[in-house]
Amino acid sequence: MNRRTFLRCGACALVALGGPPRFLVRTAAATAARGKVLVAVFQRGAVDGLSMVVPHGDPAYAAARQTIALRPPKRGEADRAVDLDGFFALHPGLAPLVPLWESRSLAIVHACGSPDTTRSHFDAQDYMESGSPGVKSTPDGWLARAVKGLPQPKASPFRAVALGPILPRALQGDVGAVAMASLDRFDVRAGDTGARGGFEALYARSVSDLLSGTGRETLEAVKMLRSADAARIPPANGALYPRGPFGESMRQIAQLIKANIGLEVAFADMQGWDTHVGQGAEQGQLAARLREFGGALAAFAQDLGDRMADVVVLTMSEFGRTVVENGNRGTDHGHATAMLALGGGVRGGRVYGRWPGLAREQRFEGRDLAVTTDFRTLFGEVARSHLGVPTAPLFPGWTPSRPPLGLFA
Repeated sequence: MNRRTFLRCGACALVALGGPPRFLVRTAAATAARGKVLVAVFQRGAVDGLSMVVPHGDPAYAAARQTIALRPPKRGEADRAVDLDGFFALHPGLAPLVPLWESRSLAIVHACGSPDTTRSHFDAQDYMESGSPGVKSTPDGWLARAVKGLPQPKASPFRAVALGPILPRALQGDVGAVAMASLDRFDVRAGDTGARGGFEALYARSVSDLLSGTGRETLEAVKMLRSADAARIPPANGALYPRGPFGESMRQIAQLIKANIGLEVAFADMQGWDTHVGQGAEQGQLAARLREFGGALAAFAQDLGDRMADVVVLTMSEFGRTVVENGNRGTDHGHATAMLALGGGVRGGRVYGRWPGLAREQRFEGRDLAVTTDFRTLFGEVARSHLGVPTAPLFPGWTPSRPPLGLFA
């Protein structure tokens, strides 16, 4: 195995490093005391916030969606939207989240999004993850800046982790974030040959190589994770994660938290929200995605139990969908959407943000749910109140124009 093949094939499951090799030298201090953890979840493809959190109290909602509007809540009928406060309701696929709402540990921010008007997935995701709407030259992500603002006396190699094959834009920066496909594959492999021997031999031959330090430190990180045996920690409290990539990612993030190896920020993606055709209502493709989404979040909270007091899950999506359904019984790229926050310190049981209305004259450009809460207001409040990171460094050049949401006690 040569170095080029090794790097191209990803023989080491430590697939991304967001910082310089020196970051991993503190492996000996890896087992950290319990601390605050932020779990960011990106719904890629632009989730329809109007179906996820249904404004059934707005008369324009049902009129705009002849075939995909969810039926309003009705006592005793579980296949309808689940009422929250008389105006908003959850999609029935998110019914597992209702106990979190009732215990006031789940909050919703509706009509939330970016002030930038792009309807390009690529651009909108980049702007949201960099934290700089309309600016493509920002070198790092807002979560990387948040991690950089945290104290580092005993920084762990696993302080910032993304579950997935590549490091997301949000965690790119000089903070040593890692991306891994899975905990049990976080190792060094060389095809069918002796994996560890092949890896060590490769780097032993290249001591002077720029990557040699990273290679040795990666081996130490592998040893640390194996010692913690995180991959073998079972779900607790009867939690059952749904099958699928997202459920598996949330299960493994819970394992990292329970392993007490210094995790501070975690990131997970969920794909499949671009519902241009055949979106469905209570049933259909969107409902299937929401069932996995809601089931995974509920299982995560159940799995962690009392540990959720130190954990906040923040969901996001690059933009929402059009108010009016299209000719293919789906929805097209829109503007604002709904985002969730659940866990420690969240003042849940409330829908935050000013509702702009769905009548044609109230819509953005006559077609979309208008943004009344800049996503940076939400993200900044979570980072400041939960992690203790000042808002200003997270979003350079931005000054909040509205008061805080009051999402935390």
